[in-house]
Amino acid sequence: MTSTATPDPRDLPGLQSIDEVTERLGTVGYISSRPISTAVYLAHHLRKPILVEGPAGVGKTELARSMAESLGMSLLRMQCYEGLDESRALYEWKYGKQLLYTQILKEKINDLISDADGLDASLRKLAGFQDLFFSRDFLEPRPLLKAMEQTGWSVLLIDEIDKSDEAFEALLLEVLSDYQVTVPEIGTISAQTPPLVILTSNNTRELGDALKRRCLHLHIGFPDAEREERIVQARVPEVSPKLLKQMVGFVQALRDQDIRKVPSISETVDWARTLLLLHADSLDPQLVRDTLNVILKRQSDITAIDNKLDELSRNAVADASGKA
Repeated sequence: MTSTATPDPRDLPGLQSIDEVTERLGTVGYISSRPISTAVYLAHHLRKPILVEGPAGVGKTELARSMAESLGMSLLRMQCYEGLDESRALYEWKYGKQLLYTQILKEKINDLISDADGLDASLRKLAGFQDLFFSRDFLEPRPLLKAMEQTGWSVLLIDEIDKSDEAFEALLLEVLSDYQVTVPEIGTISAQTPPLVILTSNNTRELGDALKRRCLHLHIGFPDAEREERIVQARVPEVSPKLLKQMVGFVQALRDQDIRKVPSISETVDWARTLLLLHADSLDPQLVRDTLNVILKRQSDITAIDNKLDELSRNAVADASGKA
């Protein structure tokens, strides 16, 4: 069992206040909100994971990446999917190395037991080598175990937890409660430096109460126009203020339409890069039609919105002019 004293959260610079969290995230281009910064601050000082829920593309995964980058931590990512089990999340045995060890042991077995007095003595000698066969030397750590073995501060991202099975949720309970994992052949391995844990969910299924109780809850939805402008400006600083207001106004209005998949923040950023590539300085209906597939990913949505594009484009330009 490996265990060391838990570092004092105050030893980590940049998390002395909620405002400092916001500032740190801003240095790497993540435009935080007060609820997001508060959750990060509390998670660090209370040593509790954050369960971040919300629609795809609103910055849930990016929050973990930005935390790690802004605070100089390593990022360990566990991508969840249906059928994810212990061997893929915690560890697996290095079978090739074990096989090589077995071959060496077979070649040397006569030398190893030559001085043993009888069968029982020979078996006792070999038993010691059997223990070595399932030792840490032959263990290949996966993200959850790696997070427990980090000697410095780290961020553990458990991405899209809602895609995994309930059995995997049960496996996580020990990790999230006590920051430790159990390897049957070795024992319990406790975190040397407990990581900051971020779990993300797109709400494709209801998560268990036991998992939720162990986490702080944070919902990230679509931003208002002002925050979305700041996000796009941070990611695509070359876009002009006029075009920025127009395109954000158009996307905000598009989210109010009756479509199946509304555009996310990441798609707004992609659209800004697209318009920049096309040297656009203002929206017009034809430009919007030509690039609509960047922000709408379903043909049924593109078809449904086609007869409204002229009006939405003109309104976005007019509204932006009125705010300028």
